[in-house]
Amino acid sequence: MTRRFTFITVALVAVVAFLLGLMLAGGPARRSAVVARDTSPVRAPAAISRSGSPLVVDFADVAARLNPAVVNIEAGTRARGGAFGERRPLPPNHPPIPEEDLEGGDPHGGIGDAPQEGTGSGFIIEPDGHILTNHHVIEGADRIVVKLADGRSLRATVVGSDPAIDVALIRVSSPSPLPVAPLGDSSRLRVGEWVCAIGNPLAYEHTVTVGVVSYLGRKLFDASLDDFIQTDAAINFGNSGGPLINARGEVIGINAAVSWRASNIGFAIPINQAAAIVGQLKASGRVARGYLGVTLKELEPGVGETLGLGTRTGALVQDVADESPAARAGVQVYDVIVSIDGREVRDNDALIRTVSGLAPGTLVKLGLMRKQTRSEVTVRLTERPGAEGAAPTRGVRPGRGDGRSRAVPRVPTAALGLQVKDLDRATVRRFGVEPGVRGVLIVAVEPLSAAEEGGVERGDIVLEVNRLQTPTLADFLRVVGEAREGDVLVLYCYVPGLGQRALKTLRVESWSE
Repeated sequence: MTRRFTFITVALVAVVAFLLGLMLAGGPARRSAVVARDTSPVRAPAAISRSGSPLVVDFADVAARLNPAVVNIEAGTRARGGAFGERRPLPPNHPPIPEEDLEGGDPHGGIGDAPQEGTGSGFIIEPDGHILTNHHVIEGADRIVVKLADGRSLRATVVGSDPAIDVALIRVSSPSPLPVAPLGDSSRLRVGEWVCAIGNPLAYEHTVTVGVVSYLGRKLFDASLDDFIQTDAAINFGNSGGPLINARGEVIGINAAVSWRASNIGFAIPINQAAAIVGQLKASGRVARGYLGVTLKELEPGVGETLGLGTRTGALVQDVADESPAARAGVQVYDVIVSIDGREVRDNDALIRTVSGLAPGTLVKLGLMRKQTRSEVTVRLTERPGAEGAAPTRGVRPGRGDGRSRAVPRVPTAALGLQVKDLDRATVRRFGVEPGVRGVLIVAVEPLSAAEEGGVERGDIVLEVNRLQTPTLADFLRVVGEAREGDVLVLYCYVPGLGQRALKTLRVESWSE
């Protein structure tokens, strides 16, 4: 018994001693590891997020790597009328964003016929001296000087320019290869992701600012092509054309515009959009985009059911330009384009990106839904018209009314917030209405009404409601009078000031006399 007890005691002591040895051996090792990690000059690799961006961001390293590839651009002109580097003009059919709220140029240029000079930024994308910047930075310039990070100033020539998305490609000659800014993938960006901007705001060269991506896909100037990255990284005059950089040190945007009303709202062109046209700029100095000739409307909830479209996804056609490729192929208003060359079209932007990425002359097959029946048409694309090809303005678009007219009867479904009347000859002459247009004129839109929310404006001419023609006031009142609370009404309107047609959607609200 005594021998057995002694054996057990020795075994327990051995086990305890072994465990204590492990603890004593592990403690100092862990402390040494902590000390080594804290004092070592070599940084451990940063953790990576789902989007592929580091979770631990060191923009000091990013700036050190990218700064040599960022350049200052001085663009001058001998003499010409107008302002050099002024803001990009809004198109005539642009949504009502205050013009003073956005600036796409540089304020240093003069006015009139005196020599003028503007400044901006850019970044080198190829060792042979190709540089990306904004179109508005070098527009109309007689002389372009690029100042490199090493202090050299080199004359630059314009390789090509694309006013549609405000991108330009210039080039300098250097006896040795130049440092290059690596390009990233802007399609992987997420709202809230850290970014930094490098540029020359107000002539303060190589300024670095940091912020996050605030919004993706912002529309500012041309709703059909714009896909701006919005950021709160400070972007000021002179930053135009400089890079917006992710936490991995890759360029994911070209800084292009700022808000005058806030110091932390800036906009950048996605680098994927710019990189896609570099080849064309090198080859021909310009960009030719495919063109269908349709105006599109988003398929909002309830619209597909109301119009009997037979689909809830796709691009809804609200107007077809005369003699356009779409018109020649037989595309009609209320058609929904659901595919192109067999690839699904989920929304307007998807269709626009696909078509504009194709060369004029390309044959494409469009899948259409028309009255719940699917069909396919072949369209030969032409070249997308530039600003000079926009639809001419016919007459002056009337302003918003004050809603105080008493001579026009109120629509029975008063929740729409509309006042209408028959289209008379005086109105046709006054607003330059196209021949053959038959409908009712919107003479007042009540504030905060369903009509105002749906984008209906005073001066619109309603041609159809839910695909039913409304050539007279009686027809309009009959169709609208059948609507019930909660119904969706789709108004097919002619807009005199633009000479275009548009679908406008509103939902009937409750009302009482």
